[in-house]
Amino acid sequence: MITTRLPMPGRGPRPMRPGGGGGELPHTPLRPMWCCRVDGQPWPCAEARLLLRVEYDGNLTGLSIYLAGLMYEAMRDLYHLNPHDGPEPKVLFDRFVAWGPARRPPAEPA
Repeated sequence: MITTRLPMPGRGPRPMRPGGGGGELPHTPLRPMWCCRVDGQPWPCAEARLLLRVEYDGNLTGLSIYLAGLMYEAMRDLYHLNPHDGPEPKVLFDRFVAWGPARRPPAEPA
């Protein structure tokens, strides 16, 4: 007999980025303020940075791309919240991207 009644889907897997072990809350950003859901520090907090480094171990290019995308989203959200007194672009770059994979100094002009 064919029925149109389907079983209720499960909740699915819990998010892993960047999360702690066990039943701890993950250190993810609370948007649109971009503070950590766990400790209230500006995201990425120290714990999130460590967890992201571990997660992207061996894929530092991927980490840079991921962080740059998040910086863009944070910039959009933060300027939308406070267009007249938003954070400076350098501050956001330092917060999201500069701590990631080691960078080369800028090349000297020829």
